[in-house]
Amino acid sequence: MRSEPTAVRVVLAEDGVLLREGLAGLLARFAFDVVAAVGDAAALHAAVAEHRPDLVITDIRMPPDFSDEGLRAAVELRRADPDLAVVALSQYVELSYAADLLDSGAGRRVGYLLKDRVVDVADFVAALRQVLGGGTVVDPQVIRQLIARRRDPLAALSPREREVLTLIAEGHSNAAIARRLVVTDVTVGKHVRSILAKLDLPQTADTHRRVLAVLAYLRGRPADPEPGRSAAAGPAGSGDRRHAGLRTAGDP
Repeated sequence: MRSEPTAVRVVLAEDGVLLREGLAGLLARFAFDVVAAVGDAAALHAAVAEHRPDLVITDIRMPPDFSDEGLRAAVELRRADPDLAVVALSQYVELSYAADLLDSGAGRRVGYLLKDRVVDVADFVAALRQVLGGGTVVDPQVIRQLIARRRDPLAALSPREREVLTLIAEGHSNAAIARRLVVTDVTVGKHVRSILAKLDLPQTADTHRRVLAVLAYLRGRPADPEPGRSAAAGPAGSGDRRHAGLRTAGDP
């Protein structure tokens, strides 16, 4: 006779009340014990510290700024406890910390799923149990965007940093860039330091580093937006719903 699965203690973080309550009810149907359901990153940290769950399921964009609070919290939780199973569940691919999350804990017991592409409840539950069992489950769309980012050395730059780098490549000094963008020299200097750091350029003479930054710009230029235009994308699932099933990181 097959035994019933052991209840898994879950902390759920989702700012949308209806979705949070709906997920909690769904998880309860499949022998998950939702010990806390919270709506922001600070409450997520507190709930994990209090309940010591087996699994954390978190949205990415949560109060107060609705940017990447949930994803940053997930990375911090994994740094504190690499064995904690964490699944990010979002409508968007947030590249800023996605790689950090998936690399944490030697890439085990972690997942990144897209809400709009989860089309089968049984698949979703199976993905959670795979993560709990030590696996890694990542939506194919997340994998594609991470691969594209790693190919483009400029992907980590903000739109403003790309604009500054474009002007550097055109031969402008910091002072000239400041006049062009109507900002202070100090602000431009901060952008330049951030660009050099994000491009992981060696700590040598600034002039040499600026040359290397320009070379990186030239390599990545075909994929760049026009200066001043945002490269922000819409929902990650838009435009590709043919492969909505879940896939592990090792799948082709």
